[in-house]
Parts: sequence; C-alpha cells; structure tokens
Amino acid sequence: MTESPTAMPMTAVARALRARALSPLELVDAYLARIDAAPELRAFITPPGAAARRQVQRAAERIARRETGALLGVPIAIKDLFATRGVRTTVGSKILRDWQPGADAAVVTRLRKAGAIVFGKTNLHEFAYGVSNANPWWGVARNPVDPRRSPGGSSGGSAIAVVAGMCAAALGSDTGGSIRIPAALCGCVGLKPTRGAVPLQGAFPLGWSLDHAGSLTRTVADASLLFQILSGRPAPSRVRTRGLRVGVVRGSITERIQPGVGARVEAAARGLRRAGLRVRDVTIPELDWTVATQLVTLRAEASAVHARWIRQRPRSYGTDVRVRLQLGALVSGVDYVVAQRARDRLRDALDRAFDAVDVLLLATTPITAPVIGERVVRWRAAEEPIDGALVRLTSPFNLSGLPALSVPCGEAGGLPVGVQVVGRWNDEPRVLAVGQVIEEFAQE
Repeated sequence: MTESPTAMPMTAVARALRARALSPLELVDAYLARIDAAPELRAFITPPGAAARRQVQRAAERIARRETGALLGVPIAIKDLFATRGVRTTVGSKILRDWQPGADAAVVTRLRKAGAIVFGKTNLHEFAYGVSNANPWWGVARNPVDPRRSPGGSSGGSAIAVVAGMCAAALGSDTGGSIRIPAALCGCVGLKPTRGAVPLQGAFPLGWSLDHAGSLTRTVADASLLFQILSGRPAPSRVRTRGLRVGVVRGSITERIQPGVGARVEAAARGLRRAGLRVRDVTIPELDWTVATQLVTLRAEASAVHARWIRQRPRSYGTDVRVRLQLGALVSGVDYVVAQRARDRLRDALDRAFDAVDVLLLATTPITAPVIGERVVRWRAAEEPIDGALVRLTSPFNLSGLPALSVPCGEAGGLPVGVQVVGRWNDEPRVLAVGQVIEEFAQE
C-alpha cells in the first residue's frame, strides 16, 4: 500500500481492513501519530485513549475471524456533544467537564453496531453555540490549512480531525450550519441530512427544532455510507444525474460574497452543465428573512435549554455564550410566534422552488476562513458580523429541515471553498449524487 492510511477515504480504509491489506493497529498508530504531531490545532477535547485501544484489539480479532461489518475497525471521531458510554462528554463546557454518560447516543450505538471504533471526542464551540470554535475552556481550535485562521464551528474539531488525517471520518451536529461551515472552511465534505433522518437521542441540544446530526468526511462516497449507517436506511439505487434540474440561488442573500468564492460557485454551475445537468437561476425572496428568523428561534430555544444553569451559574459560561443566552431570555412569546410564521412561509417558498428544480446550488459560506479573532467582514457599502456571514447561506436549511451537502470546490486565495447542494425533504440520494459530480470535476 503506497498511500498513507491517514490520507485514505473512509470507504477505502474499510475495504483495506476487510481485505487485510491494512491492520487496525497499524491504522490507529498512524492516526495517533498525526494527533500527537499537531496539538496546536486543538482538534480533540478527549483524544483517543485506552478504551479506543481495546476496541482496536477486538476489531483485529474479529477481522482475523472473517467477521463482517460495514465499518469494522474504522476509527470515527465523535463531536463532544454526543454521549459516549464511560467516556466523558463535556459539550465543550466547564459545567459538564466531568460528565461520563452511562449510555451511548443513538448515533454512537449505530456506529458501534457497524464495527466502528469510537476514536476520541472532538473540540467544539462551547455548548455548540457559535461558529468560531474559540473555546474558552478547551482551547481555540485552528484551521489545519492555515492555523492563523478559524476552522469554523461548532463542529470545528471534527473537521480538523478529518482534514488533518487524525481519523477516517467524524460525527458532527448542525443547528445553523455547524457541519457545513467547518467543512467549507477546512476543505472536507459535510452532510446535514433531512431533519429527523438521523436520531438525536443522546445528543446535547442547542435548538430543539433546528438541531441535526450528520457527518464530516473526506469524500461524498464516505458521507453516503455514513448516512446509510446513521439513518438505518438501505443503500439507494443509483441516481441518474444527467438531465437533473439545478437551480443556482440568486438574489440579495447571495450578493454579498467574496469574488473568489463566487467564482467557485460559477465554476460548479458550469461543471454541472458540462456533465449534462440543466442549470438555471432561481430567486427565492423569502430567504432574506432567514437571519432574523433563525436568530429569534435559536436564541429562544437555546435559552430554554440553559434556563436553570444561566440563572444559577452564569460565570460558568464563556463570555460570548453567556451573552447570547442572556439575550435569548429576552425574546418574547410574540417574537417567537412571528418567527415561526415566517419560517412556515420560508418552507412553503422552498417547496415551490422545487417544483421547478431538483436541487439548489449556492456557496456554503460567502467568505473563506477568517483570521482568528476577526469580528466583521467588510463589503463595499457595509460591514457584516463574521458570525452572521458564516451562517447566512446555511441556516435556511436548518429552518426548513432540508438536506444540505457542502462539497469542496477548489480554493480562493489559497483557502478552501465549499459549495452547497440542497434537495427536497428526504432526497439525500439525489443531493449526494450531484455532490459526487461536483467532487469529480473539482479534483480534475
């Protein structure tokens, strides 16, 4: 085997383990060497330890007995808000720094059933409430492409671990873009499935009606396999992409975008057209309501989750999360109801858009990875908070619950750019198929 196992896609790792061309022990040692070599990236809160080693040994014995499992012996890193039996689950916080759950989250149970090795707990923005992954308790996570820059969040540690070759793939969660944003900024694939397609039992909540569980991977094929395992759905029939209708999202929500990022979206549209897909522009004016609707919904729901702790021990939160939770307590019932009515209208508008197209195409984030500590992005006539810019193009699909995939599509200024493919409710197979087309020509 000439390729380093740390650079192999998860599906290739699984094949090599089954064929006994690669041993689980050799693989894990290679990943651990990568973790040890880059502590400054702060990818993990709890790195793989003795429990992971025991799992590796059992996997090696099972492989030797010719046992099967889709992910037998494959190390998967877990975002540290999914409960793991006997391994601390901090949710990136001081409050839960010593919590050891007595049971696994549903997604972890499904990974173990497929034979995967639970390979450490990854860093995240405190309580998943932010997109910088500058964690005051567990360290500021850094982008593996350029450590001066943010990896995005809140699943930043998971993206770092995948891109830096520290695991085969990783679990993440996504409430306003928390899988897709770090995937785009770090340069990997991030899938936010349809709301409810992957169970959330045992995941610490941020916003009950907005939370999704998903994955960060090296390839679209990896994301597809993990989705099957996490959702419990069978492998889909092959999707024919030629002739599919692609709607490139235009309008004010996509106007403020860095030129290099916009150029990669146009390149993706041209590549899909060359591959035989029918590409047209679409405008969905209701997307302009997203920022306010998401803000009110998330602030109210997150503050409800934390109502007791934020009253009793506010200083146990980092400053940014504490302020967000305190502001959320001021959201009125009227504001929340009005936001949900706007949300319904946004869902209806997206449903109508899918009468004319099969998938939507837009940038994942309008900017590349910002420098750590940067607060605003400057456009020609205005400034926009970095946090707001990063969630602007992802949060509509948390509000609507639609499946959305971020796929690497080249670089701008030496930094990764992700494009986003969005589909109808429960139409992951088509979203993934179009994503695979983009992946193929982006690598040419």
